Order: sequence, then structure tokens, then C-alpha cells
Amino acid sequence: MLGLGLGLQKSTKLGGFIGLLDLYPNAAAAYSLRKLRTAYSGNAIRVRKEVSAVSSETDIGFLADGSLDTVSLLAFASDADSGDVFVVRWYDQSTNGNNATQGTGAKQPKIVSSGAVITEGTSAKPAVDFDGVDDFLSAGFSLDMSLAYTNFYVCNVTNDASKYILASVKDSSNRYAIGVNDAGNYQSSKRTAGIVGDAATYSAGRVLLSDNSTPEIYLDGSLGVGSVATLNNAFAGEILTIGKNSAAASTGQEILGNIQEIILYNSDQSSNRTAIETNINDFYSIY
Repeated sequence: MLGLGLGLQKSTKLGGFIGLLDLYPNAAAAYSLRKLRTAYSGNAIRVRKEVSAVSSETDIGFLADGSLDTVSLLAFASDADSGDVFVVRWYDQSTNGNNATQGTGAKQPKIVSSGAVITEGTSAKPAVDFDGVDDFLSAGFSLDMSLAYTNFYVCNVTNDASKYILASVKDSSNRYAIGVNDAGNYQSSKRTAGIVGDAATYSAGRVLLSDNSTPEIYLDGSLGVGSVATLNNAFAGEILTIGKNSAAASTGQEILGNIQEIILYNSDQSSNRTAIETNINDFYSIY
């Protein structure tokens, strides 16, 4: 029997399920291609295909073990033009309904390419793939910069200068962003009275990033190189955006690569950080 621990969502001898958000609840938003919460009855993603240039959509949910229902996904993709399927909506598995969407077909990231589910890492888990040109998803809320935050990202960014994994703007004085900075390092930064941030040396391949409102950034569980006082952190927009600096900004700072999971807490989770990272790493086998 598998015990109930801090790692991969566990099964009891009765076949039960425990997700990361059951162990560490109250996320502001949670986007993943695995199930994160027992009581969550929704889907993982809504996807789109074209058959003879005619679009159709469907929702893709989870299997009993919490993994993405790739059988249904591939069945949907079986007659798609070029075998490609795109993500229209990434459902928020928190209790807040902050779904991330993209209504423009050309800007939708991909989940199936040439008839095969896009996967990442030795664990070959599904991933949402961004093209580095114009793909992004938007969720209609901003992180409340008056509160503490702790956030977690599973991603593989392959372009290396001024690219945004996620950005959120509350107003002109309260902004948050994480991505690859102008120097080619991972950067977590925020603007309150001024602009402060923390950096971690870029590492090719998939990584687990976590950060907080100090701000600090952790790369695969290790603290970044220290705070910096001046950053190029000027971006426009008013909502959280996945894959670029903001929905309102022009193209040029979109990530090329993929994202598998984003979990955002508008609270201080520093005491749980290591345990949450362990849960994530146990599932994705990152480091």
C-alpha cells in the first residue's frame, strides 16, 4: 500500500486520491495537467482542432489516478488537420474559477503535435507548448500585491532573454513577473515602491521554479543568487498572463517552450515550500 505523504498524489487501499491542493489548500489559482484537488470535478483543459479548416472544441479531463486523459485527447486529435490540437482554456483547479483562456486560434499554445501528445522530461508527462511568437493565455485577475505570495512553476523555456513565463499587473505601482531576464537568467521581480527582484542562473531543460514576495527565487529547490535593485520591468496590461509579459503588450517577449504546472498562492507558503516542491518533483521527476 502506498502511504499518504508529501509526494505524488497517493492512492489508499480503497483507491482514494489526494492531490497537492488537498495537502496545501487555498491557492489563488492552479493550472496543471494533473489533478490537484480531490473535490475538483472540472476538466484540465479545453482544446481545439481543425478538420478541413473547420474548428471544433472539447474538454479534456482526468483519469481516476489524476493523470490527464490522453486517450480522449488523442481520439479527438485523430482527424485533426496536421494532427495538431491547441489549448483554448486552461482550467483553474483552485476554488476561484480563474481560468486562463485564449480566444484567437493563432495565439493558442499546442498540446498535440502531428498526432502525438506533447510531453516533457524523462517522465514524459503532457505539456502545454508555447511557440515563442505570439502564444499566450490570459486569466481575468491580478495577484494582490498588498498580500504575501508564493508561486510554483514547472516549465522549460528555451529562449533566453527578456521572456515572461507569467506576469500580473494590479496597477501602475503594483506589478509582478517571472521569466528570463535581459541577462539570460531566471528572474522573479515585483514593483511596489520600486523594482526589486531575485535571479537564478539559467539552466537548459525543464526546471521547477518557486518564488515569493520577498522576493526570492528558487531553482530546483536552491535559492537564487541574491536580490538586485534595478530591473527592466516595464510591461503594460491589467491581468495575469501566461506565456508573455501582458496581453496588452506587443509581441516579442513570449516564451518558446512549455509549461506543465503553475500554482499561485496569495499567501506566505514559505513553511510549506520544500514540501510543495517535493510533491511537484515526485510527480514530474525534474531533479
